[in-house]
Amino acid sequence: MKNYNYLILLASMLMIFGCQERESEQPLRVERTIKKVWIEGPACKLFVDRGGSEGLPVVIIHSLAGNTTQWQPQLEHLRKSRRAVAFDMRGHGQSELARDHDYSLAAMAQDLSAIVDSLGLQKFVLIGHSYGGGVIAVYAGKHSEQVAGLLFVDPIGDARNFPKAEIDKWFTALRSEAYDEAIAAHWRSILINADSAVTQAVLAGLRQTPKEAVLDALDDIFLFDPVAALQSYRGPMQTIVSGLPDDPSALHHAIPNLARVVMPGTSHWLQMDQPEEFNRFMDEFLHKLDLP
Repeated sequence: MKNYNYLILLASMLMIFGCQERESEQPLRVERTIKKVWIEGPACKLFVDRGGSEGLPVVIIHSLAGNTTQWQPQLEHLRKSRRAVAFDMRGHGQSELARDHDYSLAAMAQDLSAIVDSLGLQKFVLIGHSYGGGVIAVYAGKHSEQVAGLLFVDPIGDARNFPKAEIDKWFTALRSEAYDEAIAAHWRSILINADSAVTQAVLAGLRQTPKEAVLDALDDIFLFDPVAALQSYRGPMQTIVSGLPDDPSALHHAIPNLARVVMPGTSHWLQMDQPEEFNRFMDEFLHKLDLP
């Protein structure tokens, strides 16, 4: 009987220690899964899509009136070998509206800072699409020590020299009852080369984004100085641009030595148009950063 009780006690102890060991391993398993959470930012709760483990982390910032769903093929691809994070900017996707009604590049960069700090990311690569390209430029200029590399995707550039009369005329239409028609017309003009599925997805994102967020961000685009924003950043940078006609205000004109890859036949949403080709160029840039 004593031996029997001893065996029961021994088995119980093994079960306890076994459970403790499995619990200690649990974070590793969780880290490899996809987690969709809301993180409290400076002005609202922000929706974050994170997953993967190991390797140099990548953080993706979508375009104006975009959201994380426009980057799902890239997130799935990246998470095979590294940690990848994306979030919906304030007022976009599943994130809340900003309590301070601020949708400027500086405000978005503050949200990015809150997210990487909350996730405990020390060193990472930033990928920014369109308006998101401006966000990562602003962030890198203030936190250069944390940024391992910047990959701009058809980013905003220096639009400060656009003819004021044309800008005023456009904004007059945008601030009127003609907003829906005027903003959709512009989006369609940069959706040339996109198929119907991409077009529908992008326009759906536009319709779901509050007018306030779009107009405030557009205002900031025409005030943005990318050279000044990036003045203190000395790390690797590259831009991948679409097959749209070259824009004189593009970032690669403002920064002539910026490495550039062109993807012919694509719209402004090139990562959605040709995901496999885009992933190849993205991998080439990341591989250079991974090398010792």
